[in-house]
Amino acid sequence: MSKRDFYEILGVSKSADEKEMKKAYRKIAIKYHPDKNPDNKEAEEKFKEAAEAYEVLSDPDKRARYDRYGHAGLGQGGGFGQGGMTMEDIFSQFGDVFSDSPFEAFFGGGGSRSTRARGKKGSNLRIKVNLSLAEIAEGVTKKIKVKKQLSCSTCSGSGAKSASAVKSCGTCGGSGYVRQVKSTFLGQMQTTAVCPSCQGTGQTITDKCTSCKGDGRKLDSETIEMEIPAGVEEGMQLSMRGKGNAGVKGGPAGDLLINIVESPHEHLQRDGKNVVYDLFLNFADVALGTSVEVPTLNGKVKIKVPAGTQAGKIFRLKGKGLPSVQEYGVGDQLINVNVWTPKKLSEEEKELMKKIQSSPNFIPSPGKSEKGFFEKMKDYFQ
Repeated sequence: MSKRDFYEILGVSKSADEKEMKKAYRKIAIKYHPDKNPDNKEAEEKFKEAAEAYEVLSDPDKRARYDRYGHAGLGQGGGFGQGGMTMEDIFSQFGDVFSDSPFEAFFGGGGSRSTRARGKKGSNLRIKVNLSLAEIAEGVTKKIKVKKQLSCSTCSGSGAKSASAVKSCGTCGGSGYVRQVKSTFLGQMQTTAVCPSCQGTGQTITDKCTSCKGDGRKLDSETIEMEIPAGVEEGMQLSMRGKGNAGVKGGPAGDLLINIVESPHEHLQRDGKNVVYDLFLNFADVALGTSVEVPTLNGKVKIKVPAGTQAGKIFRLKGKGLPSVQEYGVGDQLINVNVWTPKKLSEEEKELMKKIQSSPNFIPSPGKSEKGFFEKMKDYFQ
């Protein structure tokens, strides 16, 4: 089942700004919030679907990739619905959307689903992955060693030297929130806010972990396995949710952003879904006709060059190009015929050329059927 368009889910246009996006998401989240729809699986799925759409469209980088490449541009785990984001993750990540609303309690301490706020989210990481055209044609699984902030193994990310070094926060009583009274257009309303003393964790540390010095994270390396879909392009960016730097104090990890770099092929050049090969033949080959082997992404194939083939002739090998991450079908391989003119001739060769130079069949006489370069390119790239 294909995923719905994110703009359609939120009910906004592609030109919607941040304010419109936030307002639209807030409206849907209130409508399908679990507290208002207990034991309603359909409402919960719509709640998660809206959160996934907002998570992508509220991030400028992800929104740009989505606008250009669709769902495929977000890569593995690009939409957190693929990564199994929990309700707690949604409440933690998007609670600020309701911070200026009378409905803040839904995402704070006033709902049955509300949970203690999590720590600060980890930062994103960017890496470059070099791919050959053969890898792009088939798709590939890569294992990359990435240096990043990982949760401290000594304290399990708590930042405390021991369990006894963690105390309940005195300001919020361990809830992670403090209650506030705000004046709104509806009158005074009691709302909740993240505790300023413990930043929502509900705990304070009396003795820090000596390994990570209380941060809960350490710089280390992790080998990450990533699946690169077939048909990606130079400059395209994929995303793996939760594979960036570890969060602080139990916060969610950032994302790993993967920038695609195409390694040059020895013989072929890419042009969209097509690949182009320049075939050089001597004058005798095109005049008499010949059979030659040409390289493709899947090995060599033999093609027949008919007698009288003109320079600039383009042969097409159907289905020997590249797939697209957005469209169906595969491109072709285009073979551009070039006639090689020798730069040096022996005396014997010169005499042979002089004998045929003025022969009637060697005088150029292009007919109307002989297309120019631009007409040929129109035929093959339409």
